[in-house]
Amino acid sequence: MAVVLLYRRHNVARRGINVSRLSIFSLLLLSICLLLPARLAAQQVAGAKSAADAEWQQLLEGNKRFVAGQLTHTPLVPLRESLAKGQSPRIAVLSCSDSRVPPELIFDRTLGDLFMVRVAGNVADQYGIASLEYAVEHLGTKVLLVMGHEECGAVAAACSGKPADTANLRALTGSIAPACEKNAGLPAAEQLYDSVVANVRKSAADLLAHSEVLRHAVHEGKLALILAVYKLRSGEVVRVD
Repeated sequence: MAVVLLYRRHNVARRGINVSRLSIFSLLLLSICLLLPARLAAQQVAGAKSAADAEWQQLLEGNKRFVAGQLTHTPLVPLRESLAKGQSPRIAVLSCSDSRVPPELIFDRTLGDLFMVRVAGNVADQYGIASLEYAVEHLGTKVLLVMGHEECGAVAAACSGKPADTANLRALTGSIAPACEKNAGLPAAEQLYDSVVANVRKSAADLLAHSEVLRHAVHEGKLALILAVYKLRSGEVVRVD
């Protein structure tokens, strides 16, 4: 190694190249090489955010139609036949299984639009995460919406502190319970809503904490996360920061 370095120095000196200038050039080149991947990653993340914002605006437009009771009529027979060949939903939704909160209706969407994972309390469990990984890895999903809703029974049960009836229910409420802790001193209605919001954030954090696939996709700018809460009486969906 020493011989190679001496040879290179001799070669540089023999050719009359200024070593200090060469060193500066090398440092500049190294800096560019180090900064370029970071810049490309930032551009990818910005692109994902822009795409997510556009998808969110379309969801909001559909939600406005739902609130107004003016849902779009889609010819289902030809759509169903075309989708028999495959699916490519751009948006995946993790939401509560509550019968009053059907995302396809809430956003005025139809067959093939939304890849749905629904579980009480919009909890990010192992099977739900696996389903979302599949959507991102194999179906080309670019946006993941985590949506809670007002008056969520699962969140209310978790915040009540009362023991659930079965081991499965205890596992569910136990997963939600941390979202209740910071809101314990608030009035009941305010406590429940704030805990619903906290639980949406917790579910989103759990998705990234327990899935390398989703975490990598978000980091690489291939997937954008959106958090929201559905309001039962008005039908409006509001975004959570």
